[in-house]
Amino acid sequence: MTAYSLLDLVPIIQGGNASQAFANAADLARHAEQLGYTRYWVAEHHGMEGIASAATAVVIGHVGAATSTIRIGAGGIMLPNHAPLQIAEQFGTLDALFPGRIDLGLGRAPGSDQRVAQAIRRNLETDANAFPQDVLELQSFFADDGKTGIRATPGAGADVKLWILGSSTFGAQLAAMLGLPYAFASHFAPAMMMEAADVYRRAFRPSAALDRPHLMLGYNVFAADTDEEAELLASSQQQAFVAIRTTGRGIQLPPPLPGYRESLGPQGMAMLDQVLSASAIGGPDTVRAQIAAFIARTGADELMIASAVFDHGARKKSLTLAAEAMRGL
Repeated sequence: MTAYSLLDLVPIIQGGNASQAFANAADLARHAEQLGYTRYWVAEHHGMEGIASAATAVVIGHVGAATSTIRIGAGGIMLPNHAPLQIAEQFGTLDALFPGRIDLGLGRAPGSDQRVAQAIRRNLETDANAFPQDVLELQSFFADDGKTGIRATPGAGADVKLWILGSSTFGAQLAAMLGLPYAFASHFAPAMMMEAADVYRRAFRPSAALDRPHLMLGYNVFAADTDEEAELLASSQQQAFVAIRTTGRGIQLPPPLPGYRESLGPQGMAMLDQVLSASAIGGPDTVRAQIAAFIARTGADELMIASAVFDHGARKKSLTLAAEAMRGL
């Protein structure tokens, strides 16, 4: 059976605030745990008006305290934004608080624009080029092998499961070389999904962490009682995507807007269809069929489900229907 997990960007909705977003995150994680989701991840973004997970490790601790069995972690931490020692200490702390439950997905994107990157003292070009070495340094801290000459406390010997994230073949090659699981961001950047999956599987080298490739693919699900209702729910995410594509800046998640996709015209609809091609939108039968077709096409070992729905109750129901679809495959 293909595993299924949840990516939560901890959205701040229009008319809402960060406190409400954090309360919803804890409730959503408990809900996902009850539904059999394998893991709950949040992602590092900075300077984004509609995303409350900038202090990623802090949010993971909040969610960990609200749950008991589901794996929790980052999908991901943008490692070039940080010193590897600091991440080892943060996630070593999380492992000490929630033993055996912590995942650490590592990406090399800025999680921001150039202006925000400067505010966090990041050099986009040189820092990204150092990413493979930073991953190795982080592994050394967790392994407590003495190679760095510094002992991470907490962190040394921590049982933190590392993942490599990506939206191109670079991350696929690195994950394969290091023998680590690989998560591809197909929920918003699907263009190179199949090429990256092939690179990862062909080049994979078994390691102490993993004996065979494990490919996770990001996948949007907007599920409701009917296809029409689901299409309406999806319009919130569609508005957010169009805003960031046209202005370069994120917005708070807007309420659903009937007929939004059609209002964009052919060019706008084509852009949305491309960006959101890794998606299931519809009632229970439609969603089940779309998920089954996606898994058959990609051979994914795990889906990381994203469901950016404005109404919290409707979002929980969408995730319930997604879990039912996965169990029914």
